[in-house]
Amino acid sequence: MKLITTILKKVAEEMGATVLIEPEYQSILHITFKNGKITIFNYNQLNLNGTGSAKLAKDKGFSNYFLKQLGYQATEGKTFFNDSICKIINNPRNIHDGWDYAQKLGLPVIVKPLNLSQGCLVAKVYNQSEYYVLAEKIFAIQDGLMIERFYSGNDFRILVLDQEIIAAYQRIPLSITGDGKSTIIELLQQKQENSIKITKKAVIDFQDFRIQQNLNRRNLSFDSVIEQDVVVYLLDNANLSTGGEARDLTNQIHPDFQQLAINVTKDMGLRLAGVDILTTDITQPLLDYTLLEVNSSPGLSYYLSLGETQAKRVEYLYRKVLQILENSE
Repeated sequence: MKLITTILKKVAEEMGATVLIEPEYQSILHITFKNGKITIFNYNQLNLNGTGSAKLAKDKGFSNYFLKQLGYQATEGKTFFNDSICKIINNPRNIHDGWDYAQKLGLPVIVKPLNLSQGCLVAKVYNQSEYYVLAEKIFAIQDGLMIERFYSGNDFRILVLDQEIIAAYQRIPLSITGDGKSTIIELLQQKQENSIKITKKAVIDFQDFRIQQNLNRRNLSFDSVIEQDVVVYLLDNANLSTGGEARDLTNQIHPDFQQLAINVTKDMGLRLAGVDILTTDITQPLLDYTLLEVNSSPGLSYYLSLGETQAKRVEYLYRKVLQILENSE
């Protein structure tokens, strides 16, 4: 059974609830509390956030607009759409308009799907060829994409429930560290094996075109041997679900960043959220930041796999959420 499912089932049953689990993928739980109330867990989504707020957070373009209007330092960017959508909307901006906008922003830029999660097809684009390859891949599965200015800094996720910080951690993109003898593919395979041992998932996609692009930019290949202690980053997004790593900072996060994440969650009409921030260091007073996005159904599988402390935090979160749902009107 999946670790996240195991924890949720354990917490629910300790509360006296009855739990039914969809057996094939084990990602949907039907929970009946002792008082007869029912809730559903569906691929990281619990019936806690309102539908409208959750949908707004999922759309990167709309949520970016409202975050700016509410006074937050969100990314500068615009949305662009495939031809079928451009035919029916009032302000059509197509794939070619996107390239014009990317040049105006200044390369490199970040290009991402509007409504996908876990870092899927998010990449830093350096030239016209890379832009069109990525945009066409996105439009093959999505109606829209977003082009954003590239900002330097470290990537942090802050997990919020109402007025409480549940967890905070730095997210580090997929990388390998050379040992002077192993090839890049061998180091990646070692990393994959470790991931499978810990999370039961193969998180690294060796066929991901973004990895090959990053290698090409550095005149490297999977057969290249990297010098001792030299770090090579292979993806631009820092999602744990694509092979990224996490550095837990829950006990060190500065109150300034705690309050920022709590305020963002509240102002987006959410109770539970993963707030993604780009800044130098969340353990220091807030001087500058860029708000990347707000996730209304943050995945916790990879975070809880970091260790016993993290698993206890996830268990604590689910217990609080289920108690809220059980006692809600």
